[in-house]
Amino acid sequence: MRKLLLINPNTSLSVTELLRSHVQAAVGAQMQVQHVTARFGAPYIADEASYAVAGHATLDAWAAALAADPAQPDAVLIGCFGDPGLLALRESSPAPVAGLAELAFAEAARYGRFAIVTGGQRWPPMLQRLAQQLGYAPQLSGIHTVAPTGAQLAADPDAAGALLGDACRDAAAQFGAQAVILGGAGLAGLAARIQPGLAVPVIDSVLAGARWALKAQALPMQRSLPGFDVAWQRVSVELSALGLR
Repeated sequence: MRKLLLINPNTSLSVTELLRSHVQAAVGAQMQVQHVTARFGAPYIADEASYAVAGHATLDAWAAALAADPAQPDAVLIGCFGDPGLLALRESSPAPVAGLAELAFAEAARYGRFAIVTGGQRWPPMLQRLAQQLGYAPQLSGIHTVAPTGAQLAADPDAAGALLGDACRDAAAQFGAQAVILGGAGLAGLAARIQPGLAVPVIDSVLAGARWALKAQALPMQRSLPGFDVAWQRVSVELSALGLR
């Protein structure tokens, strides 16, 4: 059976399980979802500092997963709406690598200009920078954040559904968006609750990741072996073992 490696770049085991359950349900019997949680960093990524550390934690978690099971996954999905470590891991992994934000951007852009709704007030400049980096800045019409973080929203899905539904309607109207992305690992499954109240598509970033994973077998391998182009110093044993390949 084909295998998807799902990496949670934050240290919250509950977020990992939420991600795993939604992704596994979406891919069904076609893929086995192997999951790994960051061994250090923040319980939830909500600012520049935690985002920077999460990039390292993503690479470390990937290396740890390969050490535990040397069989290469068929695809690697970074389970954070913000994709920390995306380009570094893509450069280092033989298997195709993608992140929740990148995939949600691609899906939403098919409808035209899109808006983003997410939790955590420090995310807008980070997401704007990512959209620019990945080539989606022209399609991004605006970002609407709500005060609670994704972790706080995930803890109370009923209240989150009402708050985020209003935010999605406001974002679609204010920014003239043809689609709205509900971004965040902790918000998996909420887009389906919100969609009936909106006239434009609501993109669930986690389901966008699952849909990509099902198609990833057709993508070319990036390199023959996992590894890096530098020899590491004073990083984890697993990262050191993959250094300078």
